[in-house]
Amino acid sequence: MELHQLAYFVAVAEEGNFTRAAERLHVAQPGVSAQVKRLERELGQELLDRSGRTVRLTDVGAAALPHARAALAAVQGVREAVDELAGLVRGQVAIGMVTSVGPVGLPDLLAGFHERYPAVEITLSEADSDTMLAALREGRLDLAVVGISTAPPPGIATQVLLEEPFLAITAPGGQLAGREEVEIPDLDGLPLMSLPRGTGLRTALDAAFARAGLTPRIAFEAADPNFLVQLAVRGLGVAIVPASLARYHQAELHVVGLRGPGLRGMLALAWRTEGPLSPAARALIAFARAAQHS
Repeated sequence: MELHQLAYFVAVAEEGNFTRAAERLHVAQPGVSAQVKRLERELGQELLDRSGRTVRLTDVGAAALPHARAALAAVQGVREAVDELAGLVRGQVAIGMVTSVGPVGLPDLLAGFHERYPAVEITLSEADSDTMLAALREGRLDLAVVGISTAPPPGIATQVLLEEPFLAITAPGGQLAGREEVEIPDLDGLPLMSLPRGTGLRTALDAAFARAGLTPRIAFEAADPNFLVQLAVRGLGVAIVPASLARYHQAELHVVGLRGPGLRGMLALAWRTEGPLSPAARALIAFARAAQHS
């Protein structure tokens, strides 16, 4: 049994496909298939069910997968321990972000970290805040820029980058015309446009309606708040967006304040406080936190 066979098996199990696993590993697909079959022959059991369109784990494969991951992690831990003692920082870090992170300067942060630690490979992905917080707790992400409206969940630490209220925007002459500020009951029954569930903004909006004993009427939802602005410009409803975005478009929209508790959001750096962290992950977190104080 060889380490690369375990790596191939884990990749196929996670991707559910030999071709995608080969692309992820930067090797030829026939080689992945051959090495996994060789591993199965050595173990005397099939690890993967290849009968369907998607490759699935057999019961034996499901039992073997956590041990394969642990073996690979142990080897990586040896490399990281040696590098750390030698004063080197190398390896991989995984960063997540919400769709709208323009105000927090994430590209500058990534460029600065790469300049300081050129041997560290950086991966970047995009998802909603709830998904990324779960990925942080599970160790699939090292750092994330998330939108939150409440205290972070257990095991997660945050550093606030930007805090601002949420505002309502409509086309001039549309719903809420002539109003400068409203409360949640004033929005009851109106066609609202919001970020999807799992985002800090939507969590705050749903909670505010629940406190008023109401349920929001969500006519449109989109992951990109700029798309909500375009819907509002066309008179399709009332969009709930961060204040900085609303004020950027205030020349073409009617901007209305929202009065009530909890109608604020934050963009924050988030990282896990429980479980092991690689030297590269610790370097990234320290660099990001220091950059926000500089």
